[in-house]
Amino acid sequence: MTTTPHVSARPMQVRRIRVYRGPHLHSMTPMVQVELDLGWLEQWPTDRLGEFSARLVALLPGLADHGCSDGVPGGFLRRLEEGTWLGHVIEHVALELQARAGHRITRGKTRSVKDQPGVYHVMYAYQDREIGLLAGRLAIELVESLLPLEFGGVLGLGGFGVEVPGHLAEGLERLQDLARERALGPTTAALVQEAERRGIPVARLDGDSLMRLGQGRHQKRIRASCTDLTSQVATDIAGDKDLTKALLSEAGLPVPRGATVRSRDDAVEAARRLGFPVVAKPLDGNHGRGVNTGLASDHDVRWAFDQAAPEGAAVIVEQMMPGDDHRILVVGGRVVAAARRLPPIAIGDGASTIREIVAEMNRDPRRGVGHEAVLTRIEIDDCMEHFLASQGLGPDSVLRPGQEVRLRPTANLSTGGTATDVTDIMHPGTRLAAERAARIVGLDIAGIDLVCPDITRPLSETGGGIVEVNAGPGFRMHVAPSAGRPRDVAGPVMDLLFPEGSQGRIPIFAVTGTNGKSTTGRMLAHVLRASGQRVGLTSTTGILIDGREVETGDCAGPGSARLVLAEPGVDAAVLECARGGILREGLGFQDCDVGCVLNVRPDHLGQGGVATLEDMAAVKSVVVEAVRRDGWSVLNADDPLVAGMADDAGGRICWFSLRPEAEWHDSLREGLARQDRAVSQENETIILHQDGRRLALMSVRDIPATFGGAALFNIENALAAIAMAWCGGVEPATLRDAMSSFATSYETTPGRLNLHRNGVFDTILDYAHCAGSLEALGTFVRRLDPAPRRVIALVGAPGDRRDEDIRTMGAVAGRHFDIVVFKEDQDLRGRAPGEAAALLMEGALGAGCPRSRLFTVRDEVEATRHALRLGGPGDLVVVTADDIAAVWDQIRSFSPRTREVPALARAG
Repeated sequence: MTTTPHVSARPMQVRRIRVYRGPHLHSMTPMVQVELDLGWLEQWPTDRLGEFSARLVALLPGLADHGCSDGVPGGFLRRLEEGTWLGHVIEHVALELQARAGHRITRGKTRSVKDQPGVYHVMYAYQDREIGLLAGRLAIELVESLLPLEFGGVLGLGGFGVEVPGHLAEGLERLQDLARERALGPTTAALVQEAERRGIPVARLDGDSLMRLGQGRHQKRIRASCTDLTSQVATDIAGDKDLTKALLSEAGLPVPRGATVRSRDDAVEAARRLGFPVVAKPLDGNHGRGVNTGLASDHDVRWAFDQAAPEGAAVIVEQMMPGDDHRILVVGGRVVAAARRLPPIAIGDGASTIREIVAEMNRDPRRGVGHEAVLTRIEIDDCMEHFLASQGLGPDSVLRPGQEVRLRPTANLSTGGTATDVTDIMHPGTRLAAERAARIVGLDIAGIDLVCPDITRPLSETGGGIVEVNAGPGFRMHVAPSAGRPRDVAGPVMDLLFPEGSQGRIPIFAVTGTNGKSTTGRMLAHVLRASGQRVGLTSTTGILIDGREVETGDCAGPGSARLVLAEPGVDAAVLECARGGILREGLGFQDCDVGCVLNVRPDHLGQGGVATLEDMAAVKSVVVEAVRRDGWSVLNADDPLVAGMADDAGGRICWFSLRPEAEWHDSLREGLARQDRAVSQENETIILHQDGRRLALMSVRDIPATFGGAALFNIENALAAIAMAWCGGVEPATLRDAMSSFATSYETTPGRLNLHRNGVFDTILDYAHCAGSLEALGTFVRRLDPAPRRVIALVGAPGDRRDEDIRTMGAVAGRHFDIVVFKEDQDLRGRAPGEAAALLMEGALGAGCPRSRLFTVRDEVEATRHALRLGGPGDLVVVTADDIAAVWDQIRSFSPRTREVPALARAG
């Protein structure tokens, strides 16, 4: 029998936290992953923790709605009763805390880590990264706090108490405050929700309301209801209320008479000239700040001037038009919504003061701070007190039963007003006037402020007119009116920004695999550019935009993918997706049009939880699982692990194979019968297969990158690139022409089979970094015609590979090359100096290579010099490099010896 432990240290330890922003190994949904070590708590599931579960549910009653694996409310409670581990509990608590902050998400999973008892990957979805991370931390602290003290709990709660420990209560309040701070306003939220509903990619660009909708050349930016189409000139006109009225008046639209003033005395003089009552407002204000209406005396006007002057460059005094305030929303020159706005109104009960009535009105759950809710809380300020005083009242006045008192002179929702939808009853003439006003000012999205007694009748009959035209109008009163029908106002905006059903996307081509990713990506980008597209390319050597390098270094991760997708003017994205980025953060996109897996080879095993080739295949498979339903997954039919991804891959399948049709496996044949496609090689001719038809595209010898067909791996890469481009809509004739001009020069594919001729011997620079790529390179040099006299190879292995992987690279080098120089990368990646080189030497000797043909020069610069100095007439020097640019410069600047060198018998 296990006894209850007595410990003081924290019982649970967080080992690592990852935030997946795109599809990843565990889900297509963005998630937070917490690697949590339960330690000895692994022996204590919830059914053995006494009152723990009851206390937890008392604190978070919303957990009762969690379905868990049962899929129905109450499922998680049953798991608590039956006994589940605390990692699983923390997953659900993190989800529930986010729900309490207003983020309703349900997806989560908790899995034990293989061969590590008590260690779990706790995973849960999130909407906002910062809120998701804080929810996870608070979830762990909250669960710890409910453990009995003898378990190391922070707090032992007696009975079924529901009081949260002080520091945790502050944390929960901070979570809700953070959610409010990061919440989108109602206008932006409506637009984002509509964009997401249409499948338009959305990215937040700041902590406020600046959003990017769409990708590449199709992208649009919005800040609330200001868009890329909003003219700055039009915005300036709308901001100058005096100029706006002048332009509208010239066009024959009804506007109030008024004057711009800059002193109190001038304001009084203008009011007398116009006739009381008047309105005073800032020349270029917004949100109703500094606006006062119904000014009936010199004293009122002076006071109103003082309120308006700090809010703008000058003050407008204008006649007060009769009727109610209306807001008409015009999008793309068409009225899409209209609302009648009323200021907040207090209704007396014979006992309560206005202050008490306002407090009661603010208890309405629809009222919140600022724009966070349908209605805004009502604040008693100087403006309200002055307005009440004009009615002979004050905040402490008691109103008669049924007595109605307007609390503010203006009806803005931001100061507590209400809105009633009147779209369907607006008179056609008024609708036309609003649309004309928006066009005259020049706004794509305009809020027309109209005052009139009856919006169902023509303005010419009732009086009234247009008092303002606003750029960037709010949508709150239309999407969630206080009364009347909500209006879809975001839809017309999306129609304006993305006409004819466009999703604002550019084609995304994603490629992964152990070997060949960079070359395949470069080939594909070359083909797409030949088809007239401006291509953004990411790779392990940098980022290219339309063929020009904008970033250097390893750029095969999700951050680089996001950079390309955000680049204005890009027509298509070709994204190399490396293992590390997928494991670290997931993909840099939510889905792709064409995804490709080239191969799965034994490289990087033992890293990041990837122990076997099957584990590696699962990582690579994420790319094709993220293919859109109407897209294409391009798979290597000759690699069993890749071919096995077909069942989980998205879209339709396009196979590629080096084998002729007679040697195809059954899956490929069956796929073609189901409208799959295939690209194969037969007798050195590339064939396109579809619907039972065969199209001979070109000879592999016509592709310079294949070195006359000698480079089998580049034939395979070419098949993959052709398949991706074909599935992306490129015509066969363009494919043929483009591939015929693709060579592996340093400028085209740096570090990928780059050939340099110095007049004495040839040198090839390649990145080959694993046994598979080195094996392919060795096979290539054996197929060259004419064959080189000797092959001298410079070989290194990354220090973070397993010992057996490094030995295998040494063995491959010893079998394939006549002379081998072993070196080490500058970054030893945790190895001791000389350790990796010694393992390489050990592997070569074990493969039977004579010691006399092997050298060790650890420094890459010196090793390159040594290998080049060994070269003689007719030789081929193969240099595998870590610092590609520096070694290429070294190769090009090397002056060869011209002495005759005796040939050695070929190795192996």
